[in-house]
Amino acid sequence: MLIRIAFDITIAADGPTPVLLALSPRPEEMARIAAEPMRVAAVSATNQGPNQETDLTPRWFRDAFGNERGRLVLPAGSHRITWEGLATDDGRPDPVVPDAIQHPVEDLPDDVLQYLQPSRYCESDLVIQEAWDRFGAVPTGWAKMQAICDFAHGNLRFDYKTASPFRTAHSSLSEGRAVCRDFAHMVIAFARALNIPARYASGFLGDIGWRDMGAGDFCAWTEIWLGGRWYTFDARYNAPRIGRIIMVRGRDAADVPMLTSFGPTRLESFQVSCEEVPDPQPSRVMAPPPRGVAAQ
Repeated sequence: MLIRIAFDITIAADGPTPVLLALSPRPEEMARIAAEPMRVAAVSATNQGPNQETDLTPRWFRDAFGNERGRLVLPAGSHRITWEGLATDDGRPDPVVPDAIQHPVEDLPDDVLQYLQPSRYCESDLVIQEAWDRFGAVPTGWAKMQAICDFAHGNLRFDYKTASPFRTAHSSLSEGRAVCRDFAHMVIAFARALNIPARYASGFLGDIGWRDMGAGDFCAWTEIWLGGRWYTFDARYNAPRIGRIIMVRGRDAADVPMLTSFGPTRLESFQVSCEEVPDPQPSRVMAPPPRGVAAQ
């Protein structure tokens, strides 16, 4: 299948402001995406007449987690950041592998160990006792992770209007309200408290195979190391989904904010779309991988 992904974001800066962008799909995802370069257009009023548009070009680099990041300095005024791509997808939901095992810590790969540590939004050290009280008796592996997702899904109420940059996994336990990143943070914190490597991922997710909730959006979820690879768990929906397109990965949302400004900025508009579109040339769709194999 083909999935159209796009965003149109406008922010304003009071003066020259350095910013970091985390709005590009992961490098390995770009192999299945046809797209033009991201455009950052500065729109500013002049004394000579109507507004003028001037393109700005980010300088791209790879961060410590392998994400594609952009950096630039925004002049004073409003700035429109736009991008559109067409991605191929095999149309299969997130894999479910009930017999995927949990590895002893001593057997974990070196690069996975960092995903056992507490982080800014995932204070696994503060929920250790609760994690073992609630899930310690659940069989290790997939069943334990599903129990954690069931708990987060049943105890957090999704509410866009209550989104907070200060909410953590620990505080969400008492608040009971969440957006998608809060669901992900709670799952990560409990998993790490139980010695299961867990990392944060976010990207595009539309409503393919799901009830219509709009034109699609950015979404956050969790990736868990079981059976020698990373698997997707999404406590917000608590069901396999189709058509995820990963933008960033990190320890939690603090590692991969979509836009970091080093000075005052204001969000003026924010639109995202992610939707299946007809394929005019089916023969060009990427062949699906064998059953049970997915990009990691």
